[in-house]
Amino acid sequence: MADPSEHSSRTTRVTRDSSRQHQELKDARHQSAASRKILAALGRAVANPGDVLDTVLEEAARLCGAQVAQLYLLEGDVFRLSQVSGEIPEEYRKYLQDHPVLRNRLSAVGRAAEEMRTHQIRDVLNDAEYGRTDLQQLAGFRTMLATPMILQDELVGVLSMWRTDVKPFDARERELLEEFAVQGAIALRHRDLMLALDSRGKELESKVAQLEALRDVGDAVGSSLDLDEVLDRIVSNAVRLTATDGGSIMVYDESGDSFHVRAAFGSSPDLLERLRAITIDRESTLVGRTALEHQPLEVPDLAHADLDPHLDILFRDGWRSVLAVPMLRGEKILGVLVIRRRSTGTFPPDVTELLQTFASQSALAIVNARLFRELQTKTRELEIAGRHKSEFLASMSHELRTPLNAVIGFSEVLLDRMFGEINERQDEYLHDIRNSGRHLLELLNEILDLSKVEAGQMVLEPSTFIVGSAVDYTLTMVRERATQHAITVTVDVADDIGTIEADELRFKQVVLNLMSNAVKFTPDGGSVSVRAYREGTDLMVTVTDTGIGVPPEDQERIFESFQQGRRGAPKEEGTGLGLTLSRRFVGLWGGRMWLESTPGVGSTFGFSVPGLPEQEDDVASPEHDKLPVVVLVDDDRASLDLLSAYLDGSGTRVLRARDGIEALEQVRKVLPVAVVLDIKLPRLDGWQVLAELKTDPATAAIPVVIASVVDDRSRGLALGADEYLLKPVRRDHLVDALRSVGALPGPEPRFRSSESA
Repeated sequence: MADPSEHSSRTTRVTRDSSRQHQELKDARHQSAASRKILAALGRAVANPGDVLDTVLEEAARLCGAQVAQLYLLEGDVFRLSQVSGEIPEEYRKYLQDHPVLRNRLSAVGRAAEEMRTHQIRDVLNDAEYGRTDLQQLAGFRTMLATPMILQDELVGVLSMWRTDVKPFDARERELLEEFAVQGAIALRHRDLMLALDSRGKELESKVAQLEALRDVGDAVGSSLDLDEVLDRIVSNAVRLTATDGGSIMVYDESGDSFHVRAAFGSSPDLLERLRAITIDRESTLVGRTALEHQPLEVPDLAHADLDPHLDILFRDGWRSVLAVPMLRGEKILGVLVIRRRSTGTFPPDVTELLQTFASQSALAIVNARLFRELQTKTRELEIAGRHKSEFLASMSHELRTPLNAVIGFSEVLLDRMFGEINERQDEYLHDIRNSGRHLLELLNEILDLSKVEAGQMVLEPSTFIVGSAVDYTLTMVRERATQHAITVTVDVADDIGTIEADELRFKQVVLNLMSNAVKFTPDGGSVSVRAYREGTDLMVTVTDTGIGVPPEDQERIFESFQQGRRGAPKEEGTGLGLTLSRRFVGLWGGRMWLESTPGVGSTFGFSVPGLPEQEDDVASPEHDKLPVVVLVDDDRASLDLLSAYLDGSGTRVLRARDGIEALEQVRKVLPVAVVLDIKLPRLDGWQVLAELKTDPATAAIPVVIASVVDDRSRGLALGADEYLLKPVRRDHLVDALRSVGALPGPEPRFRSSESA
């Protein structure tokens, strides 16, 4: 016989579950109604664009049980309050105008923006980092929830809400706010587009005619460096659009202090021949006066004007009115644009204004053509000089390396006593010969390297290597000299520094150069410390010594070729190229190098190297290492952060990859339970990654879930993808997809029988 208490307990659980299902259905209906209101507001947005955002805020506050919902928009480096749903003190609103919210951890809005994810403060009065008590005292809020509004991976604002009592928002309310943020971002974009469209429409009405007129000219100037072609198009468009009969462009010749016809339209061959046969000087002609006075000049009727040789030829050819516009570049005279008619009369102001624009385009075309000719000449000269330099260095390399190798080799043979004993003085001289040979060989190698860098021929060879091992290697190269001078050398590589993708050989060369210099310029008994640490995805390496330091006036000069600064005796060994090359190498891989020094105290040389892998959020532990691995592949950091956040608490370990090649390496190394793959990737796109994974027997069985903005589901499934998600991806969609491919366990049953319990 069934136990009555057991039956009662089962009935209670069923009732509770039924009540929860009823509440979930009710919430879904409310959310659907809110979405309908927002869509309706979008339909009315033409008349009132801000109505949509008001609706979003009202529904967000109502469904999430918040007293106030606020929309903050990003303006420069601060967030300003745009719209509010709910009652807020007027003093609070005015105060925010003068004291906006910053993008930092002092507020919920700032944290959501900084972390690019939803952030909640359970109680602002018990949050050690919260720093906007000025606002709290005005409004009285306690619990705050904020989520970023993102458009095309760009932060545009933050949606925030509060409660005046300490009552944290639950997971459903957080998800609701995130959905409202997406809708608000769409509405914001729609509003901005509508406002911009209205503004631009009014502006375009007055500008469209002029833009049409200048388009051909702009195309000509921007697409061709053939000066005659460009000027012909300019003068023909100027004549056509001003409804005149002909025109010409007169280019100024500095050597003869005169103008000559370079392009013409609406002119007979006979007229052009006669115009080119005369000298149009700068002092006594209309064209010259226009250029000298830097302003347009016109002759409404040539029959009643004092004609110069240029105007006389035009008058005899049947032309009756002329407008001349100077072509200037700053104060420099480049030429004059002349428009003419066969009828008399003044030229309207809008024609003069339009022609001034054409004249500016003509001046730009002339400058571009001259610069291009100069550039061609300089380029040819530099190519010849660069070729001669390369040939000289190649020849020098061959001619010097052979005897240097012999000098160094025979010195070492004699020092090894292979042909008998040598006396003490011979031993000393042979050491000097060997060391001098090595110094010359080092100088030769560094000159060749510098030449390659300056010629743009230095090719980096990136690889993945262990930072600690590379630093330890350089330590072995300087340890002997440091020991001889009782200099203590310490190395500190941070625990979160593992591997990096960079040119290992050049990395070691830079570190070795800095360590060698530090030991060289540190007095006996001093110390040198090397530190490697992380700043985001940048590796920072510093070498600090207790040496003689570098005077402020030499701290930049020391990086120039063949300079050591005033910090050592002139006979101090060194090529003077080490720091120059080091800074060039660091610049090639996208980093920077710096120096901080105090004379008599010491120096710190540092440099950065981009390329560290993203840090994992999870703390490494034996249990953590046993978790199933999901590899997320996306070149956008914000997307990786979001997908990682979705998988928090899912019982998996997340690894990240930022490009296709790194993704293949990680998948083949760890053999994860699933791969979440973007399509638009650098180095190797997602389609190629998917194809390689499915054709490799070792990885073919690993499920692949595509999450991308690329809408090509049929291609993805045909290549072997197991699921296909379109961005933006919601958490439940990602989790359901991973469950469907077996990467995550299925959901817990809603209720169990007493027997299964």
